[in-house]
Amino acid sequence: MSERPVALVTGEVSPYRREPFRLLCEAEGAEVLAWADGDPTQLGAARRVASGRYRAVVCGLGGRVAVPATYAAARRARVPFVLWTSLWAHPRTPAHSLSYLPLRRLYRRADAVVTYGPHVSRYVERSRGARGRVFVAPQAAAAELRTAAEPAEARAWRERLGLDQGDFLALFVGRLVREKGIEVALEAWRESALNGVLALAGEGRARAAERVRPLGRLGAAELRGLYAAADVLVLPSIPTATFLEPWGLVVNEAMHQGTTPITSDAVGAAAGGLVQDGRNGLVVPAGDAGALAAALRGLVTDRDLRDRLGVAARQDVASYTPEAWLGGVQAALRAVGAGRG
Repeated sequence: MSERPVALVTGEVSPYRREPFRLLCEAEGAEVLAWADGDPTQLGAARRVASGRYRAVVCGLGGRVAVPATYAAARRARVPFVLWTSLWAHPRTPAHSLSYLPLRRLYRRADAVVTYGPHVSRYVERSRGARGRVFVAPQAAAAELRTAAEPAEARAWRERLGLDQGDFLALFVGRLVREKGIEVALEAWRESALNGVLALAGEGRARAAERVRPLGRLGAAELRGLYAAADVLVLPSIPTATFLEPWGLVVNEAMHQGTTPITSDAVGAAAGGLVQDGRNGLVVPAGDAGALAAALRGLVTDRDLRDRLGVAARQDVASYTPEAWLGGVQAALRAVGAGRG
């Protein structure tokens, strides 16, 4: 087999992607072409692929130019093209409607597809039909957030928030925007009338409300203790014309700390099978503040249930590792004859 490297074309290298990308570079001799900083540009990455330097290309679904240009470059270089995708529904705007048919053709014509989870695989397979070669590369939290917090970290957060022994701490982590369900979370918290605090960790503004504490954006070291301190994580994302939660990595992060997640059914982590209602978390209908409030009250009144869900959450998320992500990508490369060894 050729010892040429594999090109990984992506927008940026987020902190939680550094470890899986490093593993891919070590295992498959990959080179990361991240175009978000302009070195290379989207077209520049495609030109490198077209040069014949690589034995295969893995291309993320981002950038209006990067994806079609890289696909064309791979065909010009006669190397396999592996699409890495997160969509499980196409955005519903006039502008996005123009890309619907071209993207469906790309799903069919890619030599293999790597997805965020089974929910994305099901969506892709409707376009690919019997072609097969669709592989899941599970989403993995950053190393700092996969490590269990010390009890002192959790205690420090509860003291910082002024919580007494029996007070309930609900946590929302993410951008404070409509599609993330922030308004649903605030309405559900008001309706629940629980004794405690709803902490909001993330960028943006939310309307002022009683027993709500905006914390701003936090680093991984701070978040780990906050997850451990929380009784529950809420992620009630809602579908919009431009957004359907691809996964929701904050769910993984909370579950690694044994914290019970409550998500909407429009969250990829639920649709993709990580969050299982009644086993390791709770799933409520998207946009239903009443259902979310009832779920919160239920976890307050049934501490045994909350503890059982938290234990299962930690167990079930343990397999969502960078190594598992690597395994999914390697399976795709092997399927197209471009795996190393």
